[in-house]
Amino acid sequence: MNAAARRPFTRDQRTTIINGMLVFVLIVVVLQLWLFTATMNAWLGGDEAIVWPGLAVSAAGFALNVGLLAFVRRLERTPGRGA
Repeated sequence: MNAAARRPFTRDQRTTIINGMLVFVLIVVVLQLWLFTATMNAWLGGDEAIVWPGLAVSAAGFALNVGLLAFVRRLERTPGRGA
């Protein structure tokens, strides 16, 4: 592995990455809230067929956010600090 591949991101680069990911996470959370509202509205209206697909999509959004959190944790680890 060459030196450029092992060099950690600068603070400004990490800040930009984190801010971009935060916007993405906020969009996903707002979509999950909308999905929850639409699913509950349909379920309370008697349409039970929408519950499981709504749960699956919401779980996928949750998994996406957990994956982004794992990426942030890996991003914060720098070589040489006992990571």
